[in-house]
Amino acid sequence: MKILVIEDEPQLLQSIQESLEKEQYVVATASDYPEALEKVFVYTYDCILLDIMLPHGNGLTLLEELKKAGKSENVIIISAKDALEDKLSGLALGADDYLTKPFHLAELNARVKAVLRRKEQQGKQLVSVANTSLDLEERLCWVHEQLLELNRKEFDVLHYFLLNKNRLISKTALAEHVWGDHADQSDNFDFVYYQIKNLRKKLQEAGADILITAVYGIGYKLVIS
Repeated sequence: MKILVIEDEPQLLQSIQESLEKEQYVVATASDYPEALEKVFVYTYDCILLDIMLPHGNGLTLLEELKKAGKSENVIIISAKDALEDKLSGLALGADDYLTKPFHLAELNARVKAVLRRKEQQGKQLVSVANTSLDLEERLCWVHEQLLELNRKEFDVLHYFLLNKNRLISKTALAEHVWGDHADQSDNFDFVYYQIKNLRKKLQEAGADILITAVYGIGYKLVIS
């Protein structure tokens, strides 16, 4: 799961990031409106934590842009402003929840989990393609109803492919979604290649009816074999 935290207070931003990373989320950050706007339209996130008052812009304006673009990321507003008008405006624009500062990080984590649980696959915790299924709550994988052991990154990679069946996925997009924003600083994507290689082997040995095919020079595509 990848989360974008949009917050201009450096200390709070760091605290939220560290707390979420302890929960095994991939966390990206933005500290002003232009940076946030760029990231929400370049990458895809499972959840966005959004401060209303931002340098050079407003969080509600960002929500409007997301709504216009038809993007369906789960959004939790985190703001020092507790006025009913702001809360109703945010919810009307598509926000899923509203948390007023100051708050306990444990409460924030609980809100994030609740939003993801409600929205993930429209409330479904099972993602299936052909004879391969993922239980997102327990982080388990089955092939032919037999449990297949995957490490955390393999699970996240497979989840991303299952959600994008038959779609061409670039190496960059895959790296950013699973490994975070820092992935684009790498000189190459060998780490992606090796994860795909290991995942392919496990799926093949388990008799999976899905296949991750390579598209030379671009990326990968998951198809039903």
